[in-house]
Amino acid sequence: MKKTIASLLWLAVAGQASAATWVYVSNADSQEISVLALDRDKGTLTPVQTLAVGGTVMPMVVSHDKRVLYAALRSQPFRVASMSIDAATGKLQKLGEAPLADSMANIDLDASGKWLFAASYQGGKISVNAIGKDGAVGAIQQLVQTGPNAHAIHADAANRYVLATSLGGDNISSWRFDAEKGLLSPNDPALTTTAAKAGPRHFVWDKAQRHVYLLDELDAALHVFAWDAARGTLKLAQSTTTLPAGFSGKPWAADLHLTPDGRYLYASERTSSTLSAFKVDAATGQLQPLGQTPTEKGPRGFAIDPSGRYLIAAGQESHSISLYAIDAATGALGKPERLAVGKNPNWIEIVDLP
Repeated sequence: MKKTIASLLWLAVAGQASAATWVYVSNADSQEISVLALDRDKGTLTPVQTLAVGGTVMPMVVSHDKRVLYAALRSQPFRVASMSIDAATGKLQKLGEAPLADSMANIDLDASGKWLFAASYQGGKISVNAIGKDGAVGAIQQLVQTGPNAHAIHADAANRYVLATSLGGDNISSWRFDAEKGLLSPNDPALTTTAAKAGPRHFVWDKAQRHVYLLDELDAALHVFAWDAARGTLKLAQSTTTLPAGFSGKPWAADLHLTPDGRYLYASERTSSTLSAFKVDAATGQLQPLGQTPTEKGPRGFAIDPSGRYLIAAGQESHSISLYAIDAATGALGKPERLAVGKNPNWIEIVDLP
C-alpha cells in the first residue's frame, strides 16, 4: 500500500511538473495571434508561433476543456475564428469561422460551453451564437439591441443570468438565460444604473459568486456590487478609484482581473499606463488600495495565469507585453520581463495544459 501511495504521489508531482502554460496575445493591427510558452520556474516567455488570422483580431476566450481558442475579428466581414489548441506545443490551427452580428468588443462562453456571447460597442447590441460538438462556433442564435456601446457580457456560474455593460448608456443590463435554447430574456429589474458619464466597461464575479467588480472606462472608478444570485440583481457596496495620486489627465481605464485565490484584484488605466492593485477583504469583498505599478504604454488588456503567480500586460502603443511575478504575501508586482509581439496587442489568454 505504501508503494502504491508513493507511486500516486510521484505521478501527481510529475504531472504538475510536465504541465505546460501557453499564452495567447491578439495583435489587432498586424492581424495575428502570438503564441508564447510561459516558464513559471524561470519567469520567462518564449515565442512559439505567430498565426495570421486575416482580420483585426481583438477579444478572445478559451473553451472550458482548453481545446479551442475563439477570437473575434473586428474588421469586415465581422466573424469569430475557432482554433484548436495543440496540447503538446500550444500551437493553434484554424477549425473555421462563423459570422458575428457586428464588431464585437467582448466575447465569452456560457457555463455549458455550448453558447458564445458577444457584445458590440459600435452597434449597441449583444448576441448569442451556437457552438457545435466539434467546438467550432456556428450560426447566430439571437441578436438583442441594448443601450449604446455595449462592452462586456458574461454569465454567472449557475448559468441562470447574464450581465452586459452599456458604456454609453451608463448601465448594466441583467438577463435571464435559457441554456437549453440559448436565449436571453430581460430580468426584472432589467437595469442597474451607474453614475452619469462613468462608462461602465469590464466586470468580473468573485469565485464565491457573492460580489461583482465593475470598472468604469471614463472616470476610472472601480465598484464593488453585492450579487443576489437568486434574483440576478446588483447592489452597490463600495466605490474607489484606479487613478494614481495627482492624476490630472483624461481617465481611460480598460481591464480588471482577480487572482485565482480571490485575494487580489488588478485594474489597468491607459492614460497613466499603470496597473492598480487592491487587496480583497475575504469577508466583505471590499477593496483596499495597494497603489500603482507603471506598465506598457496603453495597457488595454492583461491576464493572470491560472496559478496566480504571474500577471502579463499588453501595451497597445508599445507593441510589447510585460511579465510580472506577483508577490503572494503583498500582491506587489515584480520587475517586468518585456517582450515585443505584434502591432497593437490588446487581449491575452493564458492556458495550463497537461
